[in-house]
Amino acid sequence: MRVLTTVLKQSEGDVYLDNLRYTEANYEKIRRKIGYLPQELNLYPSLTVQECLEYMGGLSGMTKKECKKRIEYYLDKTSLKEHRKKKMRQLSGGMKRRVGLIQALLNDPEFLIVDEPTTGLDPEERVRIRNLLVDFSEDRTVLFSTHVVEDLTATCQKLAIMKKGKFLYTGSVTDMMQAAKGHIWICRVKDEKEARELEKKYHISSKQFTEDGMKVKIISGQKPSAECYQPEISLEDAYMYLMNADQLTEFKEIKI
Repeated sequence: MRVLTTVLKQSEGDVYLDNLRYTEANYEKIRRKIGYLPQELNLYPSLTVQECLEYMGGLSGMTKKECKKRIEYYLDKTSLKEHRKKKMRQLSGGMKRRVGLIQALLNDPEFLIVDEPTTGLDPEERVRIRNLLVDFSEDRTVLFSTHVVEDLTATCQKLAIMKKGKFLYTGSVTDMMQAAKGHIWICRVKDEKEARELEKKYHISSKQFTEDGMKVKIISGQKPSAECYQPEISLEDAYMYLMNADQLTEFKEIKI
């Protein structure tokens, strides 16, 4: 992501954005096309929200009139209008995250890059940020990284899964979930001892205590026992399958 935002230069290979090759000669043109919200963003604590955004807009070369118009729009979209006169140091973590997203959107970028947009936010804040990203992605590209599965199901049309620097999967959410079908099982056991016995033979992705024992979720290409059944596949199930499939004999069955 730092290479895409021109913070770092690629060590090998070529990167293009709208036929612009990532070179120092093109960095200025590329920066006008992108918006970036890093995972950690320290905005000026002594400035108000309004002052901070006006300053950031000025750095991007916008006119004052256009800058104020866009600030007004995004303050309304992010429910921050009533907080515009608060200093940045007075804001909660979620509010700071929203201000950070506004600054990334101010120059109306063709390509928005967001790193962990909902990390540390409460459920209401997460929904608000996700909705804003979905609205913005209607006619342009949004790339974001996340460890929150709900972010993917709520916002993404396409996703990529990486492990140790290599892509395990690139494609649609639906196709990824389809790949895990027939490999996820729910088995009921009496206690932790029985669960440990299953763990010796299969990869267990989750355990849940019930009134009459435990439910264990298993990743396997074959039905572990007669009592096991296939649940409705979730994106988290598909993710766990892809991340652990190289340890299973049925890994060769994955087609992505």
